[in-house]
This record gives sequence, C-alpha cells and structure tokens, in this order.
Amino acid sequence: MPDYTHAPEPLGVPTRRAALRLLDAVLRRGESLESALPAATRAIHGPDRGLAHAIAAETLRRLPDLDAMIDSVTKTHLPDDAKARMALRIALVQVLILGTPSHAAISTVLPLVDGGPRKLVHGVFGTLFRANMLLPEVPTLPAPVELRWEAAWGEEMVDAAGRAIAQVPPLDLTIADPSETEGWREKLGGESFMPGHLRLGDHDSVPDMAGFGDGAWWVQDIAASLPARLLGKGEGHVLDLCAAPGGKTLQLASAGWTVTSVDNSQSRIKRLRENLYRTHLKAEVVNADILEWAPAEPADAILIDAPCSATGIFRRHPDVLHRVRPSIIAETAALQARIFARAADWVKPGGTVVYATCSLEPSEGEAQLDAFLSARSDYTIAPVDQSELPPGITPTETGTIRTLPGMLADQGGCDGFFITRLKRS
Repeated sequence: MPDYTHAPEPLGVPTRRAALRLLDAVLRRGESLESALPAATRAIHGPDRGLAHAIAAETLRRLPDLDAMIDSVTKTHLPDDAKARMALRIALVQVLILGTPSHAAISTVLPLVDGGPRKLVHGVFGTLFRANMLLPEVPTLPAPVELRWEAAWGEEMVDAAGRAIAQVPPLDLTIADPSETEGWREKLGGESFMPGHLRLGDHDSVPDMAGFGDGAWWVQDIAASLPARLLGKGEGHVLDLCAAPGGKTLQLASAGWTVTSVDNSQSRIKRLRENLYRTHLKAEVVNADILEWAPAEPADAILIDAPCSATGIFRRHPDVLHRVRPSIIAETAALQARIFARAADWVKPGGTVVYATCSLEPSEGEAQLDAFLSARSDYTIAPVDQSELPPGITPTETGTIRTLPGMLADQGGCDGFFITRLKRS
C-alpha cells in the first residue's frame, strides 16, 4: 500500500483517505476498526471521523458483493489490495449504502489512486452506475466464514447472519433498577423484553439521553446481559474476570453482589472505573493478568467473560468477518481453556461459575464446556430455565444458552453468545 502522507487535499478527500487507511489496517494488517481508528483519522476531526468509520464499516459489511460488482465489468482481476479496487469499493459503498451523490463519490476517491489507473477507476464506476446495478438484499458473507458457519450451524443460520449484517443494530439498555423498567420505557420509548431491559430504535446521542448522566442505565446488548443475570441477586462475593469495560460488573454490583473485577487492559480498566463512577456503583477493580493473579480466598461465584474471537458481535463490528482466521480462533480457544481451568479452583464448594463468550465458533463455546466437564468431575451444569430468559431465546437441551443470528430477528436481533452456568459440588 502507498504512503498516505499528503499536502492539504480538496474537501472530502482526507475523509476518504482515512477510510482507506482503516480498510488497509483491517484487511492487510488484521487490526480491528476500533483500534485502528485513532491513527487512521488523526488528520480529520468531528463528524468527518464518524463518516470515515461509516464508510469503512459499510464497505466491510458488503465487501464480497462490492467485489463481485467490480469484477463483473473488469477484464482483468484487480488485486485485492490494489489502489483501484480499494477506491472503487469506497466510491460504490457511498452511493449504494450511504446515499452520497455519484459525482461526489467518484471525485473524492480518484485522488486516492495518484500514480495509478484513474481512468480505469472512473470507467468501471461509470459503467456500474449507468447499469444501475444494486447490491443484493441479503449480503454475502466472506467465503471462509460462510463455510465455517454453515458447517457448524446450517444454511439457515448463514442466511440469517447475512440479513443481520445488513441492518443497523438496535440500542439495548440495561436498567440499574429493574423495578424502574416501565418508567424508563415511558421516558425513552422502545420495548422491554424482560425486567431491567429496554430496546430502542431511533434515539438521540447516548450521552444526551435522559438517565445517562445519572447512571440509571448503561448500553448492553440483550445477549451480553444474560451471563450476569444467571447469577441472580447478590449473595456474597463474586469475581468478574476479564471484566472491562464493565457492563457485567455494573449488573452484578446493582444486583447486590460484592464484586472484584479483574482485567489486564489499562485502557479498558479506565473505562470500567468511569462507568462505575457514572452509575454510583462499587467494585474492587484489579488490573492484572488472571493467568498470573489469584484471589486471596475463594469466592461464592465467578463470571468468566472469556477473551474470544468476538465473531458473535459481527453486526456491530464487521471487521471480525475479515480479520478473524482459524489460527486466531484456535489461539483464543487455547487461552480460554487455560483461564477456565485456572478460575475453576477459585470458587467455593457449592458455588457457581458462569462461563460466556461472544463467539459463534463452537470451539470457543460448546467444545470448551465439553473439555472442562471431562476434566472436572466436581462440576455439573446448572441448567438455565426459560423463565430466566426473554421470549425468543430458549435454552439448549443441555441447559446452556446459544444465541444465533435469527433469534429475535423481528425485534432487531441479538449478538451471538455461548453461555453456561455450572455448580461446584
């Protein structure tokens, strides 16, 4: 890829160049969009940063179909990282998804191919525009992801995942005091799937919404709220492992638990502390690697939100579809097994462990549970009952939870999670 250092450029071009940097970071270097955002957008400010992120994210949502369009009118296949292909992706997604006028879309990407085939880019874009080509209603997933998920979950899940990524995810809130759910529904609108939950469609900027500054609620997908819910009302001391940025810590603290939250990321710990301050909730916060740290004494319960590939949150973070490869999944699965085995000794006999991952990979969920139970005869599944879950999400036959694309589809869907609750004998 080229060096992106340039003199001042025409209006709109720096934003598209920032989007190109983001795509390069994800597709070539395997970075996440969020981690790449500060460096990629350092030359732009305010709304332009949001636009650059939107262009990159929507390109990643539709990448296979954008490439199919480009390839349909080019005699020679353009390399995946060629300047011409990247510029065409950015131009097309602006017109077809973001509603940018065609003249603005093409004029702001042509400078991205300085020293390259500008005429080719202009010609391909013009041909596609005159043909009035449209993207398919259901986006195509990247081939490796489609093959992997179809083998694990079947064709219906793959189709549901395609439909899910085409939609803007709704905003889910967890209410600190579940008894106030109806009051907040009246204030903010939306619908509630269960006490302590509220789902919004169109909404104001989150910090500007009623209740945010007072810490009455926090943003948390309905699926992400389930692990902490399975521990119920606070009855002693709970360890929240891999805790930051803190949604589950807030849930546990508001439910009355004495919480120790552990995470090895300083930046994420900072966000956790900020969330605790805003919500007026308390927890002991420990910045440590749980493979090296250990509690002073066993806890009554443990919540393990294990680090994972995060493929279950692809609706909000489409970069995972392109940068998460089998090698990464295998690495995180091995790490999860070490964490699971180590933390299992930190709970009292009769205590409860909830293990969860925001992954759609069986090796990071079902396979982890099978291996753990084979090694630990002192643990058994404490089955989840339907009464503990919202309508539309049901326990598996073994009493675990597996949320998949397609669940709650008519209400806006949910993230992909595997969750199990275990009891130590």
